[in-house]
Amino acid sequence: MSLQSQFAGIGREGGRAALVTVVRGDDGARASPGAKLLVRADGERDGSLGDEELDRRAVEYAEELLWAERSELRQEADVALFVDVTAPPPRLVVFGAVDFAGSLCRMARAAGWRPYLVDPRSRFATTERFPDAEEIVVGWPEEAFRRIGGIDRATYIAVLTHDPKLDDAALTIALRSEAPYIGAMGSRRAQAKRRERLLEAGVPEELLERVAAPIGLDLGGLTAEETALSIMSEIVAVRNGREGGRLSRSSGRIHEVGA
Repeated sequence: MSLQSQFAGIGREGGRAALVTVVRGDDGARASPGAKLLVRADGERDGSLGDEELDRRAVEYAEELLWAERSELRQEADVALFVDVTAPPPRLVVFGAVDFAGSLCRMARAAGWRPYLVDPRSRFATTERFPDAEEIVVGWPEEAFRRIGGIDRATYIAVLTHDPKLDDAALTIALRSEAPYIGAMGSRRAQAKRRERLLEAGVPEELLERVAAPIGLDLGGLTAEETALSIMSEIVAVRNGREGGRLSRSSGRIHEVGA
């Protein structure tokens, strides 16, 4: 099976991989147009671009873009490489079967994400209340993360419950993971108390700086839907390396354009 066919198969199955193709070679024999290298999310690779150093650089580009989830043209000396990425939609793991969570799951689904709802209380965590959730996990955080396959660099986490037991358990695990975003709901006073508890539990202070709290952008929203929009807006901004400010006050490029 060709590398192109393997890459297409990974995409159909909802997997993650990058296919690096030489689209313009150099004047020498280092790389020929059309040469391909397939890089999977677990680090395995197939094929070669025809040069060991070029392969190494291609793998670096692939591993970067695999988790940025975008395809780009990259230049390596005189050689042009197109890094084509396939990846499943990012995951948003929402802790707490509260009213805000239902709105957030709807907002995430509308944005093309896969929302997961986690709560140990089966009477609240139901498909009737959360029809937009990709999956509802009735259990505590450690079990929940295990059931959804762990936390990778495409897993974003929103803690919406006000139950210290659930809050702290979820954050303790998430803060030691590769999750690019960890947000927590609550007033500034509640955040301060949570911080004290986590420090007392042995969570390093530098890890606590990773928590986006209070969660969301300052949109002035009052309803559950407006709050969900605030949270989802912050998450999308983080995913795209943006601050989430107004475009009318921005001097940079509005939308990043790939190859």
